[in-house]
Amino acid sequence: MKILVTGGAGYIGSHTCVALLEAGHQVTVLDNLCNGSEVALLRVGEITGKAIAFVQGDVRNQADLSRAFAGGIDAVIHFAALKAVGESCEQPLRYFDNNIGGTISLLQAMQSHGARRLVFSSSATVYGQPERVPVDERAPVGASNPYGRSKLVMEDLIRDWCAARPDVSALLLRYFNPVGAHPSGRIGEDPHGVPNNLMPYIAQVAVGRRVRLQVFGGDYSTPDGTGIRDYLHVVDLAEAHVKALDHAVNVTGCHVFNLGTGRGYSVLELIHAFVKASGRDVPYIIGARRAGDVADLSADPSRANSKLGWQASHDLEAMCADTWRWQSQNPDGYNRM
Repeated sequence: MKILVTGGAGYIGSHTCVALLEAGHQVTVLDNLCNGSEVALLRVGEITGKAIAFVQGDVRNQADLSRAFAGGIDAVIHFAALKAVGESCEQPLRYFDNNIGGTISLLQAMQSHGARRLVFSSSATVYGQPERVPVDERAPVGASNPYGRSKLVMEDLIRDWCAARPDVSALLLRYFNPVGAHPSGRIGEDPHGVPNNLMPYIAQVAVGRRVRLQVFGGDYSTPDGTGIRDYLHVVDLAEAHVKALDHAVNVTGCHVFNLGTGRGYSVLELIHAFVKASGRDVPYIIGARRAGDVADLSADPSRANSKLGWQASHDLEAMCADTWRWQSQNPDGYNRM
């Protein structure tokens, strides 16, 4: 199939492009590069030996979308969004404009160009403060920050689009905590500025780019007092998108799937596993809790296991080893070829 990947030059997008190309699909990427890198796409081509059509543009711009849809698109995987929780609290209107506005523009373009299949990059953030864990897709949703609220609105827009168009299908994939990198070490997570997520921050401390890690909260009701999260290898996550695409071809309507391993690890467990994988020290201090954080957030991925035929296969050791391979080979990210 001919697949349009919005935000395909970013972390999860670039890994998904590898999986799509290896599955035999043709890929066009639309990305404004605010959170991505054209170098990542060049390396995707290097890994797969296959070409990607790249359109540098904004998902909110209909002219850019028309260029991306030129030649025909069978399905869309929609990653393009701003994604930092703290920044969203400081700039909520920017997040609503980019994330919600971009999704409206994309759905309009899909309708104009006859594309009827959509896989959407959602987030476990939509569960807010879960009543119990592991979390399944029936759990109540809510948002404690503008980023999460934008994801909820994007989901609702897609649901309404599906309700109005009985011939279309959309799969909403709620990720838990993507980590890791391609085993080649050629593509990985390269956040702009200070990392918002734990694993890239640990990796940058290990490689010497940052002095130490601050752990937010050491007094949770968990075995070691630090927060527990369900970490998912990005290669497993990329494969889930290929499975979701296959499923979308055979169904109509809107369907929700959690993507995680079903196994949570604490912050300290992740640090210790990374030290073992890298052979590097990761100094850290334990500070106050961060507003909005929960003690434990892990997935019940059984629906994806049964309906998509997908299951995470990489363990924590592989997540840390692949992250370190990427970071040690690219200490300055994509700024160093």
